[in-house]
Amino acid sequence: MKIKALLLGAIASTALAPMAMAERGSDGNVSIIYWQAPSILNPFLSGGTKDVESSSLVLEPLGRYDETGALVPFLATEIPTLENGGVSEDLTTITWNLKPGLLWSDGTPVTSADVVFTADYCMHPEGGCAQGAKFEGVSKVEAIDDLTVKVTFSEPKPNPYGPFMGAQSPIIQAAQFADCLGAKAPECTDANFNPIGTGPFVVDEFKPNDVITMSANPNFRDPAKPAFATLTFKGGGDATAAGRAVMETGEFDYAWNLQLAPEVISKMAAAGKGTPVSAFGTLVERIEINLTDPSPSLPEGERATAKHPHPFLSDLAVRKALSMAIDRELLVEIGYGQAGRPTCNMVPAPALYASDNTDCLVQDIAGANQMLEDAGWVKGADGIRAKDGVRLSLLYQTSTNAVRQDFQALIKQWWSEIGVETELRNISGSVFFGGDPGSPDTFQKFYADVEMYANNFDGTDPENYLAERTCEKAPRPESQWQGENINRFCDPAYDALVAELGRTGALEKRGEIARQLNDMLTKDSYSILPLVDRGRVSAHSNTLGGVILNVWDSEIWNAADWYRLEGS
Repeated sequence: MKIKALLLGAIASTALAPMAMAERGSDGNVSIIYWQAPSILNPFLSGGTKDVESSSLVLEPLGRYDETGALVPFLATEIPTLENGGVSEDLTTITWNLKPGLLWSDGTPVTSADVVFTADYCMHPEGGCAQGAKFEGVSKVEAIDDLTVKVTFSEPKPNPYGPFMGAQSPIIQAAQFADCLGAKAPECTDANFNPIGTGPFVVDEFKPNDVITMSANPNFRDPAKPAFATLTFKGGGDATAAGRAVMETGEFDYAWNLQLAPEVISKMAAAGKGTPVSAFGTLVERIEINLTDPSPSLPEGERATAKHPHPFLSDLAVRKALSMAIDRELLVEIGYGQAGRPTCNMVPAPALYASDNTDCLVQDIAGANQMLEDAGWVKGADGIRAKDGVRLSLLYQTSTNAVRQDFQALIKQWWSEIGVETELRNISGSVFFGGDPGSPDTFQKFYADVEMYANNFDGTDPENYLAERTCEKAPRPESQWQGENINRFCDPAYDALVAELGRTGALEKRGEIARQLNDMLTKDSYSILPLVDRGRVSAHSNTLGGVILNVWDSEIWNAADWYRLEGS
């Protein structure tokens, strides 16, 4: 098996390139705007990118992925490998060594006990963890000494870089979260809003769904960083206003996720205050099909759960017809231009893991109509198809964004042409991606028939990402509606194949399994309808130095290295 290629080949560097900057806090304030406002600063309680990335300024993992996808150490001295002895020869353990002298922002030492606690927190049997797939196959996490942590897997794990790697799996302080285990986790408001961390900044004030004010961490491990004394993280508004605030007015230094038409971004950049930056990674805009019944007529606690299959989306013919009716080329043209590519895959990259599935790329309205007709779905006098008294009438929700609303309008029209009635709904991104277990409007709770959004995964290996779709990871009341299996897909054969991927070391074989898993979700079951392989587009001020766009981890992964350019 090519195990060493997997464990060593992706590790292109072990240290970040130094940035030229002055002493800590010498460059004043830096301002960031995310038009989807953060609602929590604990990535274990939210799968929303805006929550994971804002948290990354405060909470850090043992290792990250750099802008090339290579593994680099952060709180660890090095990335454990077979070659350096950090990964055992039988592939059942990985041992991490913390850098000596690390301090939490409150001045207390960071120890292996914090790492062990983090695992206990996410793996607690009575709680829900948005990043549970990161701990797939973990049987034990133990402290060998104050600076050494050993993770043991239930069987050989050729890719052991799930726990504590990337922005989705940072270390939290045991002392702060000690009373927040299991079902109590969402109740710990102070800890979830004001985490004590090791990152370059500390939280001064957090106003959920609005603004976060931060200041330089006085105990950050590099005494020269961060260059900025304070940081303002503004949330809300829309992508257009965010882009203008950086590239036209210069009010902000960094704007995230400019989900705008290409000509709009070009016009903004022409103002000369800021620069758009972009890169392709694994971000796919898609439609999730709810395989369970979200009807409000069901008792609370049973809606959108496995107890009740969906009345018509359980029919493969309906799901496939919905996909066939969509013109993905046109969606790319109106929404993203060169910053998008039509795709049929949930995992579009790296090439090793990308399926050659292209079945969805050609729109086929006639074929979709025939498929529904053959399946017994007959058009009524109102043009809407029905079968056994069940009408093809669905609620289609997404977050509020101009491009997404354009997509909704087009897709509603195409679906009407095949006899499907569609009600459109859009929800503030701050709420939709917020993960609040008490809200009916989160993408995890999925109180709709279909919903559209995009996300991606840390690093270049999709194992943990694909493991999110196993049966037990469906959000449900018992998990406080946390979980990554958003559409409630459940297939024992899929779960078995995920387990096989977890113990497979040969790269070609891993690629084959990953492609098969991708196809089970898309080409075979049509439980996910991929639309666009999106390039990440953001913008930074022309006076902000040190920015390195990273599509493999938190986009603001290296904020500690940002600085104000001289003369600006």
